[in-house]
Amino acid sequence: MVRTEISLFLKNVPGELGKLTTMLSDAGINIDAITIQDASAYVRELFKARGKSLKRIASPASYNSMSKDSSEFALIRFLPSDAMTNKTIDLLSTHEYIFDMMPVISLELDNRPGELAKMAMRCGQKGININYVYGSVAQPNQKCLFVFSPDNIEYATKVFLEDESD
Repeated sequence: MVRTEISLFLKNVPGELGKLTTMLSDAGINIDAITIQDASAYVRELFKARGKSLKRIASPASYNSMSKDSSEFALIRFLPSDAMTNKTIDLLSTHEYIFDMMPVISLELDNRPGELAKMAMRCGQKGININYVYGSVAQPNQKCLFVFSPDNIEYATKVFLEDESD
């Protein structure tokens, strides 16, 4: 249920994702889930959060410059297969990628209307905020894999373990 998600920035130009995924593939590393977004939206949200907390680390002009520059990058979040997490970290380090790791929850849900809604409602009822979520399904009759980042991973894990035992 709790997995290690790896986040990194790639240049937002043709071929960069291919280089990263070829490197992982050549090392025998499978990607169980991935999401990619323009980094400028991520940076804008980061700036808003820092602005609300009044903990600015740079001048407003620097923030504007970083926001403009961030459109040149994509934010990649992915789950390497569980058995390959350490190998993935070593490989990214060896190739000098700048990355971060964080615990997330991955759930297999039934592929039918309302399953994600039930999970989201359960989180809301228990006071768990979901920072982001992504997922997919390969075939209509298979379970869906959803990855989500709750604001309190320990509490969310306990809530979902309770649900599994019911």
